[in-house]
Amino acid sequence: MDLFNGFFIPLKEFFMVVIKYAPKFDQAVLLTLELSVFSIALGTIIGLIVTILKLTKFKGLQKIAYAYISIVRGTPLLLQLYFIFFGLPLIGLEFNAFISATIGLAFHSGAYISEIFRGAIISIDYGQEEAARALGMSKIEAFIHIILPQAFKRSIPSLGNQFIIAVKDSSLASVITITEITLTARQFSAATYNPFPILFIAGVYYYVIITILSKSLKALERRLQVDER
Repeated sequence: MDLFNGFFIPLKEFFMVVIKYAPKFDQAVLLTLELSVFSIALGTIIGLIVTILKLTKFKGLQKIAYAYISIVRGTPLLLQLYFIFFGLPLIGLEFNAFISATIGLAFHSGAYISEIFRGAIISIDYGQEEAARALGMSKIEAFIHIILPQAFKRSIPSLGNQFIIAVKDSSLASVITITEITLTARQFSAATYNPFPILFIAGVYYYVIITILSKSLKALERRLQVDER
């Protein structure tokens, strides 16, 4: 009987807390999804622009791109978020918490995405561009219509990993008052004095989001492989 009370009663209480508080994460989950989608989309755009700057023949633009990547890699994401949310207002650039978090996460992801794109682009055989030029395409047209689509297909596995990292990095947005999953979990933990069921809920939500994202990217990769045939 003591064994029953010592194991099953705490287990029952654990899942009672889970059942009670899991639905209360709905707004936090929605905000996490919005933050992840916007930051990934903006980060992908930044990454592509930085890749183009790195591949250009203009040394000045190359230096800007390399400096950006060096700053992102050399400083923690947490510090970057603090700088955008608390530092930029000191020079007159003030954004609300959601926009600051989106910019910070996109700024961070963009550096790594640019390296993914660069690696994929330089892996395309140079003969592809020569063939496109022989057909009358300009260098820009060859890049947009021939090189970039192939590079995008090759970069999907690596992009998928970076997107997953971006979703998990969104938890750091809680430090600038974004009430996403992590901050909501901390608030409920403080209110209930029972953190483990609450953290379990947060972990499950992150796991579900990342699993759906992973399966979607794998489906996209298979679809593109089929289209390529």
